[in-house]
Amino acid sequence: MTADAYAQLETRFHRIASVNHALSVLHWDLATMMPEGGMDARSEQMATLKVVAHELLVDPRVGELLDGAGAQDDAWRAANLREMRRQYVHATALPTRLVEELSKANAKCEAMWREARPNNDFAMILPQLERVIALHREAGQAKAAVLGVEPYDALLDQWEPGGRATEIDAVFDPLAALLRPLIEQVLDRQASRPAPIVPPGPFPVEQQRALGERLMRTLGFDFKHGRLDVSLHPFCGGTPDDVRITTRYSEDLFVQSLMGVLHETGHALYERGLPAEWRYQPVGEPRGMSIHESQSLLVEMQACRSRAFVEYLAPIAREAFGGSGPAWEAENLYRLYTRVERGLIRTESDEVTYPAHVILRYRLERKLLSGELPAAELPAAWNASMQELLGVTPPDDRLGCLQDIHWYDGAWGYFPTYTLGAMTAAQLFDAAVRQTPDIPDAMRRGDFAPLVQWLRANVHAKASLLTTRDLLSAATGRPLDPSAFERHLRRRYLDE
Repeated sequence: MTADAYAQLETRFHRIASVNHALSVLHWDLATMMPEGGMDARSEQMATLKVVAHELLVDPRVGELLDGAGAQDDAWRAANLREMRRQYVHATALPTRLVEELSKANAKCEAMWREARPNNDFAMILPQLERVIALHREAGQAKAAVLGVEPYDALLDQWEPGGRATEIDAVFDPLAALLRPLIEQVLDRQASRPAPIVPPGPFPVEQQRALGERLMRTLGFDFKHGRLDVSLHPFCGGTPDDVRITTRYSEDLFVQSLMGVLHETGHALYERGLPAEWRYQPVGEPRGMSIHESQSLLVEMQACRSRAFVEYLAPIAREAFGGSGPAWEAENLYRLYTRVERGLIRTESDEVTYPAHVILRYRLERKLLSGELPAAELPAAWNASMQELLGVTPPDDRLGCLQDIHWYDGAWGYFPTYTLGAMTAAQLFDAAVRQTPDIPDAMRRGDFAPLVQWLRANVHAKASLLTTRDLLSAATGRPLDPSAFERHLRRRYLDE
């Protein structure tokens, strides 16, 4: 019974994974290619597939098979069974009715956000946002009752397995206290030096795209198994064998788009590096979003904003845009790429101020879900928090609470993983360079193979074999250590 039960589970979870892969590609199409009039039909399609996947997972037979599978001697199969149980517990906590309502409400709210944000119209989306919050509150409460945790932790656990708000608070509260004086120190240091020269535009989109694709190939992106497109909000989607990444362009400045491409390529490399032999099983999936974000932030922030990489980039960028003069020198580009500003937009912020953007969202989403903060009061609460944490106030909601897609498409409990990922990235990159000292010199030559090979061996190929804590400990010798992130920021922005 044990071997047969486990084999049946693998067959069922393979089918569930295939449905979820189809959903991911449909979502990519919604965000990039789908005509506006297709939204109602697409919502029905996605809701139906989510119900199909949900019903495959909550079938009582799955519970019987999990009970009958017994202990597995092989480490990968044992971990696979652990992850199967985790998914089963999450799924059975929700009735099919709620799964369908969540899918439709999220899709409708996301579509409305695509209109509300450019029109700066929070009032338009408020009723739908309130419905989304109410449904996710219901889901959190249902899962909390089964998992024996707080409702927010139950939602967080979907994105960060084992994550708890108390542990995040223990990291974020000291970080928030550190950031305000650190930002001041960095800004004072910048002010004592001549400002970097901004290369003059315009920068045609096609030339930006060509440069982005060239650097994607440098990093190791496989265009036989992926593509680059445009969307309102950059993301990485698709499947490990068909990775879809997107960016957005501005002809006034190429930095944001390029760094967006490199960031999403970090995600894509992780997806492609997952073990092919476990492609359709839970153990073969990424190990939570803090690890996923660590891979994108490691590529974008640790590697591609380093002096070594910018020395490689400078002549390529000059060639791409026909530039010349001091603005295109490596030292100037490095100072431009590491420029710190109290900006309003999270996705365009530097790595010193970025954590403050995340802490703001984490604190607000907990209050929204608990009911402490009514959704109608979100704009005012957002603006007050921006002033407190970053010393700036958005002039409108387009640059404030409407700027991110995440709440509007149903990603509740997701935001803290960005800064957990930044801390993890600093720790992983430090370990990679200590273990493979030629990584910086290789990047200076445009050779990312040593870094990617280290990540393949220590992160990508492990998938969900280990818990997040054990994965980081195995790769770096210790669990998450926020001091690595602080050392990195001080070294790059105060010591160099």
